[in-house]
Amino acid sequence: MNISNATPFLKVKDYSVSGETFELMYDSEYDMLITHPQPSLQDLPRYYESDDYISHTDGKRSLFEKLYHFVKKIALTNKLALINSCSEKGHLLDIGAGTGEFLYVAKQNGWQITGIEPSDKAKGIALKKGVAFVDQIETIKDQSMDVVTMWHVLEHVPDLDRQISELKRILKPNGSILIAVPNFKSYDANHYGAHWAAFDVPIHLWHFSKTAIEKLFSEKDLKLTQTLPMKFDSFYVSLLSEKYKTGKMNFIQAFFIGLRSNWAAQRNFEYSSHIYVFKNK
Repeated sequence: MNISNATPFLKVKDYSVSGETFELMYDSEYDMLITHPQPSLQDLPRYYESDDYISHTDGKRSLFEKLYHFVKKIALTNKLALINSCSEKGHLLDIGAGTGEFLYVAKQNGWQITGIEPSDKAKGIALKKGVAFVDQIETIKDQSMDVVTMWHVLEHVPDLDRQISELKRILKPNGSILIAVPNFKSYDANHYGAHWAAFDVPIHLWHFSKTAIEKLFSEKDLKLTQTLPMKFDSFYVSLLSEKYKTGKMNFIQAFFIGLRSNWAAQRNFEYSSHIYVFKNK
């Protein structure tokens, strides 16, 4: 990935915090978008300072939050079934663990759990659930993890190449990595354009296609074994996108755009988000 070789693709506004405009640059070598400029490591935390950043809370104040947490509960069951299908129960690392719901459920199911989470607020909630944390992936021993998960986290990581190298380092020889990320080639992304909520600049630093994800991980000798749809994401993202586009939550319009996105993806497999499963080569 080289920003100097990338071409302008789309200008997108930060609707959550700053109101600033950023440019998405297209990297043809990887078939992905890069947010430009990317905030410095010192500035990046202030772009997360939004009361609407639901993954860092357990709150259920509004109808939107109630729907989010209802869907999240279903997703937890599906994620647990997925990691159980990938590996015998062993050591699980969840990067970007948030308030710890996934790790808590995995622990109840017999997994030995570890989390990484930069938000002190979210981590405080997770600690009360008995979730154990390390501060940095660099402190984890080589070839010590059976499964590593990153649920909508990879797009937030400043040093992408280094992060994937670290995932490779800590993974056991037959271990699995599960990555969930938005897909900028989905119908809902195309429909909403600059208002597509999953662009989420500037905290989403990278915007992936299926080609990009497979290429990035293949370069680290990690083999793609499954690509799975996240069908609920089209509805959630469309609802937020409606708010950014019109100023209000249009549930009916968002529902139909989400439905249309999933219908279109049955033909081209370009869902709003995908889960990618990688095995160590």
